[in-house]
Amino acid sequence: MTIKPLFDKVVVEGLKAEEKTKSGLYLTAAAQEKPATCVVIAVGPGGVVNGKEVKMQVKVGDKVLLSKYSGTDVKFDDKEYTIISQSDILAIVE
Repeated sequence: MTIKPLFDKVVVEGLKAEEKTKSGLYLTAAAQEKPATCVVIAVGPGGVVNGKEVKMQVKVGDKVLLSKYSGTDVKFDDKEYTIISQSDILAIVE
């Protein structure tokens, strides 16, 4: 089975969160922030959303920066993903 997003939705997987601060302190899992840099796993087809035509700007494999508290976290096949609207993506990292 796979996740197939609808409309302007994008499925991303967070890159590994920092486990150690710059000064060398190790962070517990609860203290680690949600990763802002993610990899695109699946992209919806776009289309008309709220009366406006949406063209998808990202593709599978792109590294992207997200808004800090955006999306819905889901667990699928023992992996954690976030499903977001394309508008929650701030930039593509090249």
